[in-house]
Amino acid sequence: MSGSIIEVKELRTSFLTDDGELPVVNNIDFHIKPGEVLGIVGESGCGKSVTSLSIMGLLPSGTSKVEGEILFKGENLADASEARMRQIRGNEIAMIFQEPMTSLNPVFTIGEQLIESLRIHKKWNKKKAMARAVEMLKLVGLPRAEELVKEYPHQLSGGMRQRVMIAMAMICEPKLLIADEPTTALDVTIQAQILELMKKLNKETDTAIMMITHDLGVVSEMCERIAVMYAGKIVEEGDVKTIFQNPKHPYTVGLIKSVPDMRKKVERLYSIPGNVPKPGSLKLGCQFAPRCEHAMEQCLSETPPLTPLENGQQVRCWLYEDGKGANAHDSAITIS
Repeated sequence: MSGSIIEVKELRTSFLTDDGELPVVNNIDFHIKPGEVLGIVGESGCGKSVTSLSIMGLLPSGTSKVEGEILFKGENLADASEARMRQIRGNEIAMIFQEPMTSLNPVFTIGEQLIESLRIHKKWNKKKAMARAVEMLKLVGLPRAEELVKEYPHQLSGGMRQRVMIAMAMICEPKLLIADEPTTALDVTIQAQILELMKKLNKETDTAIMMITHDLGVVSEMCERIAVMYAGKIVEEGDVKTIFQNPKHPYTVGLIKSVPDMRKKVERLYSIPGNVPKPGSLKLGCQFAPRCEHAMEQCLSETPPLTPLENGQQVRCWLYEDGKGANAHDSAITIS
């Protein structure tokens, strides 16, 4: 789509095993415009993180295979050399990883790790780069930044390390920021502060954000559009308000019904029956069919296409084969 900072076309990522190729991400398409925040949601094992690692070129080449197009400012990263990806990573595309303690090097100070990308990509001298590192730590709301640059990751709390990761990702002012569960394992107060920080950086620097999460509350807070992934495929896509108020795919309906409603008292919280299938275990039909209460015979034998609907949504479900479908789902949550 013209005007997009990144456009993913028919991305297919497989892991190479003794039994052959195991598809984990299966022909997905999406785009993100400059300054836009796209949420990619789904249960664990749906392929969200593998999608992000495919874009970053961080999957091991000997045991994985990435096909399709990853067009970043018109350049296909799927065909880019490792040398070219090193120029892009941390500079034009940056990533906030799920667990900051395993992403930060324990033997280098915070300052040394922050200035590395500036030294490599911008060719700044150490003094200028360290001044920028201190500035970034202040920008992400960390106190005594001048002292923090001399400390090591184990001396910081989880919330502080996550802020360091955000500062590290944003220090070169990337055009695209990939955030993989950026608030996992943080208390709710720190979560709110980090989400507010990311929104601020998004507005001030016009950075596009790809937000990977299973938390629908984070999506409603942060994102403009949402892509729902299930078993390596995008099953529904559209703007957040439309999908939350009028979900179409039975899987999206199930995810939204799983969110507790504080206004209602129920004896048992809702959960989608069954589990996400193992990659490659279902060869035919809709991957969600074994868990779907609306499954028909066609669902077990034919894979549904991603069908555009009149309201701008896209849904991968045989219920909407004609682009309309019976509006059989009454689950909705309100976004203020």
